[in-house]
Amino acid sequence: MEVISLNVGKPVKVDYRGKPLETGIYKLPAMGPVRLHTVGFDGDGQADLVNHGGPDKAVCVYPVEHYAYWEEQLGKKLEYSAFGENLTVSGLLETEVCIGDVYEIGSCLLQVSQPRFPCFKLSQKHGPADMPAQVLATGYSGFYFRVLREGMITAGDAIVKREFGAGSFPVRRVLYLMEHGRTDRSDLPELSELETLSLVTREKFRRWLGTEES
Repeated sequence: MEVISLNVGKPVKVDYRGKPLETGIYKLPAMGPVRLHTVGFDGDGQADLVNHGGPDKAVCVYPVEHYAYWEEQLGKKLEYSAFGENLTVSGLLETEVCIGDVYEIGSCLLQVSQPRFPCFKLSQKHGPADMPAQVLATGYSGFYFRVLREGMITAGDAIVKREFGAGSFPVRRVLYLMEHGRTDRSDLPELSELETLSLVTREKFRRWLGTEES
């Protein structure tokens, strides 16, 4: 398991269906080590701070193994950070990585917090209007880390698993429930109380269960 590319970038303004859109999806590979703080990398930023960023979504991760599939579907070569990820990685697939798993990368300690739920900005960047739906159908979503220990990361760093997450819920399963949990409530009671799952996702599941505290 390895960091293939470390990508950062500040939000930029682009055109989306004839209207201006500010987005942080256009990141570029960093040429050296970058310091990671509890809310993200130096030199990085998000435009939509409601749905992106913050301690539970400090680092966006995407598996390099999916790139070949998307290149075939989109008919073009994709550069690293094609999905707005901070870390393009090998060996961390959504079917195997679980919520709460802890990894050491460089001098940092990181914990899996939630799937990356796709939004329309993927369509803006890549073209197909149904790009978010394609991501959901494949499960090739990527995921987020929270930062347990700040430090430095660079491309080429090894990724070492240090702990298994409680409950053993794969990212792929949680992504499915983030889409279908209103009708398929299996696992929602346990996930709504799983402290390593991001707070916003736990609150969503509690609403769907009708157990949210007043």
